[in-house]
Amino acid sequence: MPERLYGIRHHGPGSARAVVQELTRQPPQVLLVEGPPEADDLVRWVASAELEPPVALLGYAADDPRRAAFWPFAVFSPEWQAIRWAVRNNVPVRFFDLPFAYRLAPDRPAEPAPAADEPSDSATAPPGSGPKPAVAAVPGATADSAPGPAAHASPEPGAGAETGAGAETGAGAETGAGAEGGAGSGVDRVPQRPVDPIGELAAAAGYDDPERWWEDVVEHRGMPAFEAIAEAMAAIREDSAEDPDDLVREAYMRTVLRETRKQYDEIAVVCGAWHVPALTRKIAAKDDAALLKGRRKGKVAFTWVPWTYGRLASWSGYGAGVRSPGWYHHLFTTADEVVPRWLVDAAGVLRAEGVPTSSAHVIEATRLAEALATLRGRPLAGLAEVTEAAEAVMCDGEQLRINLISSRLVVGERLGGVPDDMPAVPLAKDLATQQRALRMKPEALDRDLDLDLRKEIGLQRSRLLHRLRVLGVPWGQPPQVRRGSTGTFREEWRLRWQPEFAVRLVESSMFGTTVVSAATAKVTKAADDAEALADVTALVETCLLADLTDAYPPVLAALDTRAALDADVNHLMSAIPALARTLRYGDVRHTDVAGLATVTAGLLSRVCAGLPSAVGSVSDEAAKVLRDRIDGVHSAVDLLGDDDLRERWIGTLASLAGRAGLHGLLAGRLTRLLMDAGRLDAAEVRRRLRLPLTVGTPPATGAAWVEGFLAGGGLLLVHDDALLRLLDEWLADIPADAFDSVLPLLRRTFGGFETGERRAIGERIAGKRVTTSEAGALGFDPERADLVLPMLSALLGREITAGEAR
Repeated sequence: MPERLYGIRHHGPGSARAVVQELTRQPPQVLLVEGPPEADDLVRWVASAELEPPVALLGYAADDPRRAAFWPFAVFSPEWQAIRWAVRNNVPVRFFDLPFAYRLAPDRPAEPAPAADEPSDSATAPPGSGPKPAVAAVPGATADSAPGPAAHASPEPGAGAETGAGAETGAGAETGAGAEGGAGSGVDRVPQRPVDPIGELAAAAGYDDPERWWEDVVEHRGMPAFEAIAEAMAAIREDSAEDPDDLVREAYMRTVLRETRKQYDEIAVVCGAWHVPALTRKIAAKDDAALLKGRRKGKVAFTWVPWTYGRLASWSGYGAGVRSPGWYHHLFTTADEVVPRWLVDAAGVLRAEGVPTSSAHVIEATRLAEALATLRGRPLAGLAEVTEAAEAVMCDGEQLRINLISSRLVVGERLGGVPDDMPAVPLAKDLATQQRALRMKPEALDRDLDLDLRKEIGLQRSRLLHRLRVLGVPWGQPPQVRRGSTGTFREEWRLRWQPEFAVRLVESSMFGTTVVSAATAKVTKAADDAEALADVTALVETCLLADLTDAYPPVLAALDTRAALDADVNHLMSAIPALARTLRYGDVRHTDVAGLATVTAGLLSRVCAGLPSAVGSVSDEAAKVLRDRIDGVHSAVDLLGDDDLRERWIGTLASLAGRAGLHGLLAGRLTRLLMDAGRLDAAEVRRRLRLPLTVGTPPATGAAWVEGFLAGGGLLLVHDDALLRLLDEWLADIPADAFDSVLPLLRRTFGGFETGERRAIGERIAGKRVTTSEAGALGFDPERADLVLPMLSALLGREITAGEAR
């Protein structure tokens, strides 16, 4: 045969070195690489210094971008190094796996199509065996193509070995839409390879860890072992059942080989080692043609996209992944002193986090790692030895430090890059342009970003992040707990770029060619499709945050329509807070909110009219929901700053608060809101409190009233002795047999108070009068408090009086 077959392990640095060594020793006229043939035109980009691994080939159906798959490459991937060598030496390169287009065809034949050569479900399963990933959005994307589509499959222990399934498990397809799998035949099935070749070979050599066997035999060998691996694969395949998916793929590979032999005499083939015996097998061309007969091609598109080492790791679900991509990167890029240099990097990671680590630590850890390798009979210290040495000497056995080294070094946080002029959908290009203009470089690790919306660049960054969230690209996520100011002029984000965002951009390109046009079209469509009022009100706030001015009129029209048709007071009340925030803070973002005030006022009028009937004869659970809705509307009315609306709302609450038969939770809450608004004096509040706390009233009713009244803080009890004394006397008079039923309500109420408030209340109950200096922050000085009123008025945009503030 004119071809030389190099059976490799996907993402194996030892295989990568050996392939380059052999290609240099015997230069071919053409190079065939396991991968999707539709990507042949993208090979030329490998010559660009701006195409920096880790990267991935992204393939997707032109008519449905959700059907997509990735083929990842790292700098230590044998396929990547082989292609780089060929491009530098002007050797033609062809991918020769089964075309991705075949797997996306609508009318596929009944027999199984190529699927993923994925490892077993066990996290400890040896590379290259076992079940393949379940299919989701990518029908038939092969699991072991080139570095293969990244499959969300069971974790593979680092090997994806170039033997057996794992030998070329470089292919499991990772669907870009975030769907699991992406490999297989377009149905949810889990095909299997019948054997685990690496596990078999490791067991025969007396190893209980296939990954360690691979490192000792191949990675640390220092010389090619292609013939030996091919012989071992042939022996294993002779005694094992064949996977129908492999047979189809290998039939296509042999077909391409036959065509290539007619044009070239010297052919180099780089593929997963599991396929090597099949490619050397004598099979008639007509038999291969029969196996491929009847397949049609779908229309697909390909491009290069950035990838991350985190997504290359086997624990991420990528079937051909490795346990330690950062370690393999170090092995491939470090010429000598591998162990000391690794431990120096580990010391740097620890120092960056404030952990004192000296050169003496590095020296002792190096000695320990080499000693462990000698004791275990290994040719060189591997990842297990350096990890144990770092744990013992540098980390003092602390798991957090070990995890830090693992995430930063063993896995790594590297994000690849692609040239600016790389073919891509216009939407992705527009995003890249905005990222450069706003100085927002995508990164594979979490990065906190604080934005000042008073500055133009902060405002533009905020709008971009909100627009991307509309498109299903959550590059930025608001933190659960804000670290800094809670003012409306500031926003906090946590940024982290994920590879699958590339597919979501392709999916969203159907809505528009720019980020703003796509987000506008998507919000407009969502408003047309929305059935509930709450769905539309959320879109109104989205228009504000993302500054989608063209989407605002249709969303407002949809809001007006849904509000007119919705008679549920709860729905109307839940819609008002978002609208109030939009009206109140629209000026911060320079957003035109004309017309929204009329809709909001109309909703509030309908709430005021419908609330009296809604609060009658409600259950405990319904009362809690209504209490929260009333609180939300009350806060929204304060935000609006409209005196007429506020007067109408407060009047409605006043008419309800004294109604007989009103649920205690609602009666207590309305009383508190009216008191805070200055409509009830202390004497009236105490009178109303006595009613549910009198003898003969069920204790649960009184407890519900107290819960509603005190929700949100206990400072009132700290400063009102009469109210505190009344509550204390009521608690003391609760019968013992009823106290257990009241206790949960009371604990829930008082448990929501701040620690200082609970302490001050307890001290007052115990008879200890706390002075202002002793109470610290609980002390109140009216004159000092009035000093903040001018600034508070400026921030809220309206005059705040001393009485209102208190």
